[in-house]
Amino acid sequence: MNAQEFFLKAQTSAELAVRFDTSNQFAAALFYYEEAASNLRYASEHVDNEELAETWRTKAVEYHDRSKSIEAQLQAMSRSTSQSEDLQHLQRCRFLLNQALDADEAGLKDDAVELYTQAVELSIEAKKLTKDPDQQKKIGVLQTQALERAEELKGIPKPSVTSKASTASSPSSVTNKQFSTSTASSPEKSTSSGHASLHRGFSAHLKIVGSDSYTDEEKLVLLATSRINAREYVPFMSIDLKEKFQYAIPFSDKDGPLALSPKQKMAFDKWARPRDYCEDPVMVLGNVDPYSIKQTIVSDCSFVASLAISALYERRFKKRLITSIIYPKNRLKEPVYNPFGKYMIKLHINGVPRKVIIDDSLPMGRHGELLCSYSTNRNELWISLLEKAYMKVMGGYNFPGSNSNIDLHALTGWIPERKSILPNEKDFNSSALFDMLLMHIKDGNVLATVATGELSELEAERAGLVPTHAYAVLDVKKVNGVRLMKLKNPWSHLRWRGNYSELDTVHWTREMKDALDFNPDSAAMFDNGVFWIDYESILRFYDVFYLNWDPQMFKYTYCIHQSWKAGTGPVKDAYNIGENPQFRLEVGSGEGTVWILLTRHITNIQDFKDNREFITVLVYKTEGKRVYYPYDPEPFIDGVRINSPHYLCKINLSPTSARKYTLVVSQYEKMHTINYTLRAYATCPFKLDQIKNPYLHSEVVRGQWTGSSAGGCGNHPATYLLNPRYQVVLESVHSNNKILLDLKGPKQYQMGLDLISHDSNSSNVRKRSSGVYRSGFVAFEVEDLPPGKYDIVPSTFLPAQEGPFILTFKSSCPFKLGKIQ
Repeated sequence: MNAQEFFLKAQTSAELAVRFDTSNQFAAALFYYEEAASNLRYASEHVDNEELAETWRTKAVEYHDRSKSIEAQLQAMSRSTSQSEDLQHLQRCRFLLNQALDADEAGLKDDAVELYTQAVELSIEAKKLTKDPDQQKKIGVLQTQALERAEELKGIPKPSVTSKASTASSPSSVTNKQFSTSTASSPEKSTSSGHASLHRGFSAHLKIVGSDSYTDEEKLVLLATSRINAREYVPFMSIDLKEKFQYAIPFSDKDGPLALSPKQKMAFDKWARPRDYCEDPVMVLGNVDPYSIKQTIVSDCSFVASLAISALYERRFKKRLITSIIYPKNRLKEPVYNPFGKYMIKLHINGVPRKVIIDDSLPMGRHGELLCSYSTNRNELWISLLEKAYMKVMGGYNFPGSNSNIDLHALTGWIPERKSILPNEKDFNSSALFDMLLMHIKDGNVLATVATGELSELEAERAGLVPTHAYAVLDVKKVNGVRLMKLKNPWSHLRWRGNYSELDTVHWTREMKDALDFNPDSAAMFDNGVFWIDYESILRFYDVFYLNWDPQMFKYTYCIHQSWKAGTGPVKDAYNIGENPQFRLEVGSGEGTVWILLTRHITNIQDFKDNREFITVLVYKTEGKRVYYPYDPEPFIDGVRINSPHYLCKINLSPTSARKYTLVVSQYEKMHTINYTLRAYATCPFKLDQIKNPYLHSEVVRGQWTGSSAGGCGNHPATYLLNPRYQVVLESVHSNNKILLDLKGPKQYQMGLDLISHDSNSSNVRKRSSGVYRSGFVAFEVEDLPPGKYDIVPSTFLPAQEGPFILTFKSSCPFKLGKIQ
């Protein structure tokens, strides 16, 4: 090898050493510092330039000194193992006492007594196991504090000095007699008397406009979709706020370790808990930092980008968003490190918030590096634990990838929307899209990521972009007419190399630098994956914006959970949507906005990976009545069918807008039973309910137009009377009966139906027709029909059009149907 090759190897090793060093992965850093020093020494021996050789030797000494420093640090950490164990005993006692204090402050007396009792018991055991006298003393203080407060809550008088001495001499007997856990109600019992029921809204500020309780059908849907990738994730309820987080030994997830990805398996050494690789673990160090998030070898760039913009929102607007879903918490509602190793994460999955339990074991490589996403802030856990919870639901770290609509909705419950970037399409308004992002990101109404499409290897290399990769949108600015976006690569390295990058020497004027508080020269010194890019380059290199909107933009909500059975209706919605799930939406007067979100429930990672279910929502102005033909009437909103779990449509209301709509759930091809949630958000009061099937009785008959019986429509009176004819008798005492006739036949023929009453004295029209003759299918619905006899005549438009047909008769009352011709 020549000097240049040794130098390049040293450069690579040095970069890895610094990366591992800054992330507290000292064993790996030690190895790579020595590698870098060794290669620099070899390079200095093979180079002719003595000045350059001396520079390399000096740098080699620096790297060697740092490796020795790390080695000494690791030895010190090894010597302090027993001290670390003592500290862990103290932390567990303190955690339990803090949990008791939180329950005490919340007025939950029984829960507080139980937790104080557990803190006393744990303190007694911890003092026995602790070797450090100072730590023993601290544990003793915690024990006394817990003991005295528990006695006070139970109404036990403070003991005299004498009795205190006897207590100290035999603490176990006091605990066993006075603090039996049976004296306090368990969290489950104390909550069961309250309302631990499912709730239709997941944002406290949103008013639910219908019944708050679920139907039996809805409960079955939510139960069926609680089993995801062979594990149970039940809906999150109020009782889960009483979850137990303390155990006699460190908690281990009963579901076992997560499956690793192939890349992880190649580097994997062991599962490590935070105490194994850092001295003082914390959940969040100060405030969440979007710039501290580091993706490694798990293929979840969209999820990591989602974490980044959620953290930025929380930091910028001082509102808990991403940290609000992590448990346990302290009395300030802040998530805390649990020395017992158990955590609960609330994720919005399959229509409702769900409970995900994990332990804090994380995959570690052979060089002491974490093989999952982590924080570059020392000892911080929230990133790794949130990723682990989401990967658990998704079946393990071998994640096929997702998009930020799905990931952000799971993390926050915010409303997902997809905006394709189609600069060559006539209807695409790029300026309106930018202005919308500029306004709403500034106001905190939306979280956004943007994803690249397919790029050639050469194109990606020149641009500094990763193909089919998600980037967090951190900021949007317009400076002197120049439209710019600030993006973050979840990898925390590899940046855009075009206009307004740190390499750009043309566009960065002094005015532009000041306006954006950006110094390209400083940025060039450290690649953290954050960069500015002009909007025109976004339109050229990126494919889609993924947006998630704050539900607090709305005042009202309601949802319905349903199952759509396979085989119901035709396979494609090309000519008949009458058997699709349909809903009636009625809105109040005046201006307003209603958003409809359709969410398909997914329970298997293969379905998620190879999603072939194309879903949408169609909206019709039909006074909330059932629709049978997809394009008659024309839909008010003709939804685009997409193979994503979420589809959003928006209805903007003016004072003159229609007030009643029909919503139709539609698929491209109905191949499987799907479970779904339809949720509405509105700025005005509304009512949403399913259009029920009023037809309790039905019969199907098969017939043929053949020879003379192919008589054609009434325009051909000589042959019309020869058409097949059926007679139905409605057996009812009421005059508000409802019937539905459904005729299917050869698609090449136009078909129709006539209904002829036998009662000449009836106030109803004696003959009713289905209207315009239609190709292959016709539906004919009649309301307010009195009982009696009626003839049904199915016909083609022209005579002599032969072929089979299927006639379905449905009625709200009992009937008798027979063929009379």
